Amino acid sequence: MKLNTIKPAEGATHSSKRPGRGIGSGLGKTGGRGHKGQKSRAGGFHKVGFEGGQMPMARRLPKRGFISLDRNFKVEVRLSDLNAMPVDTIDLLVLKQAGVVPQLAISAKVILAGSIERAIQVSGLGVTKGAKAAIEAAGGSIVAAAE
Repeated sequence: MKLNTIKPAEGATHSSKRPGRGIGSGLGKTGGRGHKGQKSRAGGFHKVGFEGGQMPMARRLPKRGFISLDRNFKVEVRLSDLNAMPVDTIDLLVLKQAGVVPQLAISAKVILAGSIERAIQVSGLGVTKGAKAAIEAAGGSIVAAAE
């Protein structure tokens, strides 16, 4: 089988409609365009969402929500992820090398999810109140936490 010889199964496709080819075609005279109006004419084009000059739906409804442009660069890290790390001093570079955070990450924040059973030193990462308490309870420390 070659890619340039593949065809749809028999009966799977229909021949395209050819408007304006006489009464017998079923699309003669106006060619399926109805009578008069912008859409009946050659070059009768209007933008998607255009409602004939009426205020379009997209502009009638209120705007809602916000999507941060830097959402892909700020990452959350679980305590259980830190617990599984082989090293004791953890910063953004170590997390990137371990594959815990993506290479594009600019900042990371440790959140209270999972548990930590060993003493670690967290440097240059943001830490939530609960995560900070859990790290310090395990005998760890936080150095120069970035917010």
